[in-house]
Amino acid sequence: MSKSEKKKSDRPSKPSAVTAKSRYEVPDDGSFRVKSAPTLPPKKARNDEANEAALQKHIEKLDRLQHILYAHDSHAILLVFQAMDAAGKDSTIRAVLSGVNPAGCVVHAFKRPSQGELDHDFLWRSACRLPERGHIGVFNRSYYEEVLAVKVHPEFLAAQRLPPIDNPERFWAARYESIRDHEKHLARNGTVILKFWLNVSKEEQRQRFLARLNEPEKNWKFETADVAERAHWPEYMAAYEQALNETSRPWAPWYAIPADDKSYMRQMIADIIVQTLESLKLDYPVPGKAEKAQFGVLRKQLEDEGR
Repeated sequence: MSKSEKKKSDRPSKPSAVTAKSRYEVPDDGSFRVKSAPTLPPKKARNDEANEAALQKHIEKLDRLQHILYAHDSHAILLVFQAMDAAGKDSTIRAVLSGVNPAGCVVHAFKRPSQGELDHDFLWRSACRLPERGHIGVFNRSYYEEVLAVKVHPEFLAAQRLPPIDNPERFWAARYESIRDHEKHLARNGTVILKFWLNVSKEEQRQRFLARLNEPEKNWKFETADVAERAHWPEYMAAYEQALNETSRPWAPWYAIPADDKSYMRQMIADIIVQTLESLKLDYPVPGKAEKAQFGVLRKQLEDEGR
């Protein structure tokens, strides 16, 4: 092997890129800006009836594609949802995955970490819940809270009992690097990662909080701490902007989806998932010659039993 060939072979291979096309994909060049990201769809797309019809078509396709994914057993799908409170994460996950076989889909909602989880590195608790091959895994919030909520509230780091942080800028840069490395490793090993930031406006969040207070059947959703977090809106937007720029990559892209119109948001997310699954070009496994021959023997045996 020549020196140039050896040098080329030593380069780490890049995982395959996700091929879903969307105007809301966050580029990997660091150019994403929250202030330029829309929270509402184009006016012509604000049609609940049309969006609901599109969503139902996507759900039907997703049902078929999930069966093939499960049968093929070579890839896993990881869907990551991040957003400010009241953006619609729960209802969107429920709506988009309503037609999926529960046996092949697992949803994990990450809350405040337990003491046991705090005794491990920040990626540990989510790594334990990654989807198996053939399955769809959903993270309702995720390890990204460690560069979002924790960055806005660095006092949370005290509970993690980390070594002394001498340089905060270097500390956060290392966390972004850990996330990129983690996702690249997963992608190289067959996990397809799609990350959705549900981009709700501050005014729309205010209206949804009021609805939770004013409608008795929604009171259970309301938490007083959610209103307090509104005071940190600028810090959260800055944290989201940096996190998305630091970690959106072709093999683990972020999509900044307008979240002020729920029907549009849901059908757009479903469309991206369906496009991605279709791009894998999977099909039901085909048995080999030996298996087919055995099928013939077993078929005859079963037919003879009925005589």
